[in-house]
Amino acid sequence: MKTPADLVDLSGKVVVVTGAGRGIGAGIARRCSEAGASVVAHSRSTGSAPLPGPAAAVQADLTADGAPAAVVGAALEAFGRIDGLVNNAGIQPRSSFADLDDASWAEMIDTDLTAVHRMTRAVAAQMAQQGGGGSIVHIASIEGRQPAPFHGHYATAKAGLIMHARAAALEYGPDGIRVNTVSPGLIDRPGLEDDWPEGVARWHAAAPLGRMGTPEDVGDACVFLLSGLARWVSGADLVVDGGVLAHPTW
Repeated sequence: MKTPADLVDLSGKVVVVTGAGRGIGAGIARRCSEAGASVVAHSRSTGSAPLPGPAAAVQADLTADGAPAAVVGAALEAFGRIDGLVNNAGIQPRSSFADLDDASWAEMIDTDLTAVHRMTRAVAAQMAQQGGGGSIVHIASIEGRQPAPFHGHYATAKAGLIMHARAAALEYGPDGIRVNTVSPGLIDRPGLEDDWPEGVARWHAAAPLGRMGTPEDVGDACVFLLSGLARWVSGADLVVDGGVLAHPTW
């Protein structure tokens, strides 16, 4: 019988990570690589950091026609198959609803929701063609459950991702394909405390575990969902927020 250490080993698997050029996406790609996966690191324009294991890089605007097929094609050219997909690429502009024009709304939905659907559809078709099986993870947000001021369009898109994963889990389950979401809380980045000191202070006060998250925290959740340890987990939303959603809001 396999041990837990064997089940979390991603050796022999090929994982596509979108938005892997920096931040959360770079952390996810690094953790997948450290777990033994061959990683296809997508970015829109910035490239990706070196990884410890086998890796290929691909650049594409995922809202453009043909982009999902190009990413799938790059993965197949490099490694011959796809076993996992982490849909991380997205944007997070701020705007009140009163100031939000149709073009800005459409950009958010196209980037953070529609592009994820298109990538999921393309990769799931490839997984089914390979004989079935695989794991797809959407990076949502705790704002998909509880919105923040001036993030209404972002929260709407992330809530859509949570339901998209549940619906995709239902449809792709017969092919052995699992689909889940990871919903991070506030993730630290260089300069965040200088740029938003009051927000960071409020987060520390609200988080039972007393700190912001790291890209590696999100990456470890993704490795779990991509691995054999999560073999019977599909349609779930894994919240990675240091306990903030457990904090009373009244």
